[in-house]
Amino acid sequence: MPLLNAKLMNNPTPQTNQEVVIVTGSSGLVATSLLKKLAGQYHLVGLDKVRDPYPLPEVECINFDLTSIDSIRAALERVRYAYGDKIASVIHLAAYYDFSGEPSPLYDKITVEGTAKLIEALQDFKVTQFVFSSTNLVYKPSEPGTKINEDWPLAPNWDYPESKVKTERLIQEKRNDMKSVRLRIAGVYDDWGHSIPIGHQIQRIYEKQFTSHFYSGDTDKGNVFVHLDDLTDALIRTIEKRNELPDDVAINIGEPESPSYAELQETIGCEIHGKDWKTYEVPAPLAKAGAYGMNLVGDAFIKPWMIDRADDHYELDVTRAQQLLGWQPRHRVLDTLPVMIKNLKADPQKWYKANKLGSPD
Repeated sequence: MPLLNAKLMNNPTPQTNQEVVIVTGSSGLVATSLLKKLAGQYHLVGLDKVRDPYPLPEVECINFDLTSIDSIRAALERVRYAYGDKIASVIHLAAYYDFSGEPSPLYDKITVEGTAKLIEALQDFKVTQFVFSSTNLVYKPSEPGTKINEDWPLAPNWDYPESKVKTERLIQEKRNDMKSVRLRIAGVYDDWGHSIPIGHQIQRIYEKQFTSHFYSGDTDKGNVFVHLDDLTDALIRTIEKRNELPDDVAINIGEPESPSYAELQETIGCEIHGKDWKTYEVPAPLAKAGAYGMNLVGDAFIKPWMIDRADDHYELDVTRAQQLLGWQPRHRVLDTLPVMIKNLKADPQKWYKANKLGSPD
């Protein structure tokens, strides 16, 4: 039997009229934020791999293995025993991700095949809605000033977004009577960073690293982001509107403005050092050779594969999210950078730990 939240083992069959919401990857950053906001409104069940699940008192945490159909079925049988076979929404956040960019069979094993197994096991339940966390990186990159809507061509160019595209398609094929929502989510950040690319960009400038003055692509291009609070709000609205949404729909979740790399550099440099931060564009072959060399002598953050995608640009059209969910972001990453850096200066050790960057120099 799966490992359970010990507090709920003493009360295995809560008796209220609240509906059931299941969140996979329940110990992650996004799930933790979501579960805190949903507490008291639903019967909450968190599914995650065997590790410290950081359970809230209101959440029943069940450890499971997404690659094992037997483990998934055992976890869901616990749900049936405690709450019955009706599930209002499954928020599927569990997936494999490796920022190194290296190919891995785990993308298929965990994200694609694991989701297929989860959907198969859910066929024995009455599930109103299945929500999948996809990414804006499934799209073909655009150009500055050109926004990407949900009908934009899909053209993932590495294993992570490719696994999301594969999973989106299998959800459409296998969902049967479940409504499905595919949220194509921008890069997530919060007031403490918690964004791998932003965290490392801040670190390089804070430490005045030599590489912080150079970029291998067009500095007028950039990516799209979304604040954790805004993403949590979008997920809550998705659950609340489950009966009103189309049977199968993709929805972009991100800020309508994408800051360029140069804008991020200038804002970070000014906030940290009180002056403009010079950034120079480096030809891609030279940058790739430099990245290769740095990784020969250590585990540098900048990898050769990043050079090939340095010119990718993403801007999202979030009209559909506004129309279907009544959602629009309340934060902008450029406005939040001063808050991140204020937190960094107030407690560098805590900030570095939160962003998994070791210790500040």
